[in-house]
Amino acid sequence: MYSDNKSAIYRRFPKVPLDRRAFAFVLDFLTIWFISSFFRGILQGLIFVICWLTSRVILVEKNQGQSLGSWAFDMKVIDVQFSKIPGLIELAKREGILGVVALLAMIGMRMSFRNGLSMLLLTMPLLVDCGIALGDQELNQAFHDQIAGTIVVQTNRGFSLDLRLKKLQSIIKGKIRSSQDRDKYRDD
Repeated sequence: MYSDNKSAIYRRFPKVPLDRRAFAFVLDFLTIWFISSFFRGILQGLIFVICWLTSRVILVEKNQGQSLGSWAFDMKVIDVQFSKIPGLIELAKREGILGVVALLAMIGMRMSFRNGLSMLLLTMPLLVDCGIALGDQELNQAFHDQIAGTIVVQTNRGFSLDLRLKKLQSIIKGKIRSSQDRDKYRDD
């Protein structure tokens, strides 16, 4: 669809690793799930959809292409064709698809393992939608990105949560090693 433009976009905007995209999605998903968890039944689903569209369409359009999760992991969504922040229509297409499959996944996970088959069937659309990004070697576009004509790119604007967690992990590992070394020398 955008094959002539794909290589130019790839060179201009570096790809975001899929694990960072997953972490950003999980942060947004859990935040919205937490808010909607104060409600029950159909109202919970309605609140989930409203919060999803608010945080992933309106906020993204106003916040330079970043939701909370995208900001936390230094990425943003852009329009493939124009290399700019997508408009509300493109974002609504993108997040409409992703919001519906996220809602189904939330319903499936609420069922837990009491009904494992239903949980699997309800989370499968999310896995398929996002799994399509694994097959797109050039732009890592998931199904919802392909439909909306968007891609997720790295940005310098954000919190760098993944880098901060890696730094914290290395500090903790260093302290654990140094305490083990001290204990080893004490024993000798």
